[in-house]
Amino acid sequence: MHPFYLASKMGLFADGRFLGRVLDEWVVDAQEFIRIKLPHLLVIAAIAFLLNRILRATTHHMTRVAVQHAAGPVHIAQVRTLSGVIRTTGLAIIGLIAGLQFLDVLGVNLAPLLASAGVAGIAIGLAAQNIVKDMLNGVLILIEDQFNVGDTVRVAGVAGVVEAMTLRKTTVRDADGTLYVIPNSQIGTVANLSVGYSIATINVSVDFSANPDVVLALLKNIALEIRNSAEFRQLFVADPQILGVDAIKGSELVFPVLFKTLATKQYGPVREFRRRVRLALEENHLLPGDPNRVFSLHTGEAATGHTKPVAETTPEPDPTLLKQQDGNPFSGA
Repeated sequence: MHPFYLASKMGLFADGRFLGRVLDEWVVDAQEFIRIKLPHLLVIAAIAFLLNRILRATTHHMTRVAVQHAAGPVHIAQVRTLSGVIRTTGLAIIGLIAGLQFLDVLGVNLAPLLASAGVAGIAIGLAAQNIVKDMLNGVLILIEDQFNVGDTVRVAGVAGVVEAMTLRKTTVRDADGTLYVIPNSQIGTVANLSVGYSIATINVSVDFSANPDVVLALLKNIALEIRNSAEFRQLFVADPQILGVDAIKGSELVFPVLFKTLATKQYGPVREFRRRVRLALEENHLLPGDPNRVFSLHTGEAATGHTKPVAETTPEPDPTLLKQQDGNPFSGA
């Protein structure tokens, strides 16, 4: 037989008995819970569910707008990352507040819990303040769109291509293949080489004996040929600029040439320009510049083929070998 039935037969739940009073209090508590506390819990759950749906709809709308505006795959990935962070953080906050409200409705004293949580939060915050800085700076990098995955950047003394981004760290691979993991809190100044355009300056050195006007015309023709070629036409933002003689160093003339191309697309045209300049100098019998080349010019030597005699000069005496004079040089004695 069921123990509850036996206890009832024995009169343990009768009025005035201990179990009877306990049962009566349970019934009163259940009535109070159903009448007062349960509606509060249902309202809290409904509000939490509604906020959850609004948060999910907002973050989903962010991603949908990025896709509809034909943003690049990298930008879409960034928006998805940011929306995921917002959704996760928002859900955690909503869940925490709803949980505290549930405990308060159920009559749990929250003062010790909140005090303990405050002390623990301070300890965790002091220990993990660098992580908090990393995440805050990562959020700002994503919001301000300072750089994207695939961009060529210089950050924290490192130059390379961004391979991955999270809220805490940025991964950069340099030209040697070395992979750098940089905490976002260490990123102060960002030099993004992949935004807008790039300008490359090629200094062409030609011998001093060359006619500058001929060299300028030659460099201009070569630069425009590359500018209008089928291979590099789409890479240029503007026509090349030949600035003239920029410097004279010994026996060389320096002619700077400027290429303005799409971001990080200047390397191909620059290499082709240098190759064609090398061939053009040889074809036009022009010497490349050399600051250490020395010419000895003699008047009349080219006409007669003879060198003028050089007058003999008496070598100056070595002051270290002179005999020391006797006497006082100041008094003359």
